[in-house]
Amino acid sequence: MPARRCLVTGAGRGIGAAVAQRLAAEGHAVALTARSADELDALAARLPGPSLVVPADLTDPAAADAVVSRVEQEWGGPVEVLVLNAGAATSAPLARTTDEDWAQMLDLNLTAPFRLMRRVLPGMVDQGWGRVVAIASIAAKQGDPYVSAYTASKHGLLGLVRSAAAEVARKGVTVNAVCPAYVDTPMTAGTVATISATTGRSAEEARAALERRQPIGRLIDPEEVADAVLLCVASAAITGQGINVDGGAVQS
Repeated sequence: MPARRCLVTGAGRGIGAAVAQRLAAEGHAVALTARSADELDALAARLPGPSLVVPADLTDPAAADAVVSRVEQEWGGPVEVLVLNAGAATSAPLARTTDEDWAQMLDLNLTAPFRLMRRVLPGMVDQGWGRVVAIASIAAKQGDPYVSAYTASKHGLLGLVRSAAAEVARKGVTVNAVCPAYVDTPMTAGTVATISATTGRSAEEARAALERRQPIGRLIDPEEVADAVLLCVASAAITGQGINVDGGAVQS
């Protein structure tokens, strides 16, 4: 595959950093965006090829256009690969989920990807080639207790992916979601801390409980999620899919 102009959101660490490193190793130019400029700078210094650091808060309505415009100006063409990884989770019983919790999950996990997708798809269609890969979650496929806002946002993200994929399927552009289970990332470490604080279990016991959620008996490695992303980038025939990377937890 020829070198492509890529944009990875939530790129500072975890899955985003793993995806950025894999794309760079394949010879692509990789633009990195997240809130933390320091994390992005540190990652960019480790990448083997061209990179661009564009710090942004993607919940700002103006951020999508600003970030994509910067990539287009610096690299002289449209974003060709968009990896929508930025996201967050919150946990509370539905009856104690506030309007603020709800809005936060939708703003970051669904509305920000929508704005970015809306901004990049015309350029991809115009040149007849493009790849969009959203990092969703197996929460896009099933419901668990105490994560209603997060689950709703990820179900919405998968629906957005499916609709967009159908819209551009004949244009040389694919749109897919990768749906991980619990991945060994700082986000999961936060979940472990929350479980420990609310249940009195040790961090080790809380982590072991999450590991048992996957039939393979361990957390997913960020590199394993990156494998699925690279598959979506490479293939012109995979589109409109929610690819589970969950150790067999959801058989679909």
